[in-house]
Amino acid sequence: MEEVHYAILVIHLIVGLALVYLAMKAFKKTKYPPMALLAVGFALIVVGDTIIGDIVESFGESLVSEIVEEGIEIAGFIVLILAVKRS
Repeated sequence: MEEVHYAILVIHLIVGLALVYLAMKAFKKTKYPPMALLAVGFALIVVGDTIIGDIVESFGESLVSEIVEEGIEIAGFIVLILAVKRS
């Protein structure tokens, strides 16, 4: 069962990083500032959910670690909202 968890984690990370890469590539091509915000927002969500979330999970669940993980994700969503509002 643990192998399935890690396989899903790897797929999640690959797809998330591909999204961040495409957003950065689009920003470099267009130099459109909201596109940079999209890239940053997606990066925060991928880092918060996939990387920080699983690192925290491996050390055991605690309220502080959960707050840190969710805080990074919330920040990512706020940046995405700013990107959409500015476009």
